[in-house]
Amino acid sequence: MSLTESDGSELSGKDGLIAPVPRISIQAFCDSPPMVALVASASEDRRMHKASVKTLTGGIAAALSTFRQEQTPNVILLEAGADNAAFLAGLDALAEFCDDGTRVVVLGQANDINFYRALISRGVSEYLVAPIDVLGVVRAISGLYATPGKGTLGRIIAVYGAKGGVGASVVAHHIAWSISNSLGMASVIADLDLAFGTAALDFNLDPQQGIAEAVYAPDRLDSNMLDRLMSKCNEHLTLLSAPSTLSKNYDLDEFSFEGVIDLLRGSAPIVVLDVPHAWTAWTRRILLSADEVVLVASPDLANLRNVKNLLDVLGPARSNDGKSKLVMNMVGVPKRPEIAVKEFATAVNVDPTVVIPFEPKLFGTASNNGQMVAQVSGAAKLARLFDHLGRVVAAKPDLSKGKSGSLIDGLKSTKLSFGFGKKFDP
Repeated sequence: MSLTESDGSELSGKDGLIAPVPRISIQAFCDSPPMVALVASASEDRRMHKASVKTLTGGIAAALSTFRQEQTPNVILLEAGADNAAFLAGLDALAEFCDDGTRVVVLGQANDINFYRALISRGVSEYLVAPIDVLGVVRAISGLYATPGKGTLGRIIAVYGAKGGVGASVVAHHIAWSISNSLGMASVIADLDLAFGTAALDFNLDPQQGIAEAVYAPDRLDSNMLDRLMSKCNEHLTLLSAPSTLSKNYDLDEFSFEGVIDLLRGSAPIVVLDVPHAWTAWTRRILLSADEVVLVASPDLANLRNVKNLLDVLGPARSNDGKSKLVMNMVGVPKRPEIAVKEFATAVNVDPTVVIPFEPKLFGTASNNGQMVAQVSGAAKLARLFDHLGRVVAAKPDLSKGKSGSLIDGLKSTKLSFGFGKKFDP
């Protein structure tokens, strides 16, 4: 596979989509150090940032001692020891102290149908059998609060420039357009650059309302209001635009966009966030919590340094996700000294998903006309690059084209696998 395109198979579908856990309280009672470490790691996962997690040792005996004096939390995690009969007796005793609505998740070693049935008959919500990993615990807790029949769990894709002026907004808009146009998937592009956003210009729209109304009225925000604020770009793509005015200061706190993003996640399978180049509490929060992060960079020293810094921050905080995607943009500017793409990739230890050449005439024409490059004559190759990028970040590899030696050569071997612990299945 060439450096121009990589399949990103280390990321695509690695853990599926897991909905963020709501703002709940969780107490875990473990018998063994490995289970204590597992729950501690799960509590640090990006999908658990709203939850309050407390981990104690002593197993079900400690739980009984605690809840004789304290109110039970929303979720109790219990490690079952080797003595199934003693554990079930402990559950019976614990039931006397559990408040209505408290969910119980049991983590154990016994792959035994009789034990499973005994747990379920006592109202246990979930039983996970070893081997269990971090995502198994997170998925189990998230599943307790999934809305039956809701259907949509949108993939949040955050696009961020390593440096101002590298074209991250253009890449974000093209990703959303390509996914909606080539894959026919309902998609949303949300412009988070309230002061200087360009999404409305790029899609030749002039919306009167947009994301600012949602951010500044969180108490009134619901799906109906959000729907009124969005503008139609094409059959499958809608835009939540930025006001792009300087009439006020946009001083936002860390969770300003949280309510909007939660609603967007439930409104479409794909949500692309055009994140402005700034390092604030809220931009950091969005990059840490997104399902996919796309970093856009140009081949110079400042971009290389910034990409390394970003990966150093995002990597440990997103340890249960794959590496962020890297897009090299505006490569090959005449007379400009550049770092070779291969050297750039080696330095940051990430292969670019796509390398976009410097094509000022095509991009300039598209921008001035309020179009995507695919709509401009002679842009077929660039359009195919964005289609490939869209497939990768949407976790929709085109496996059927692997044999034809297409631009997505190599994706034929991509496997979508789930990394969570085994769930007991009677």
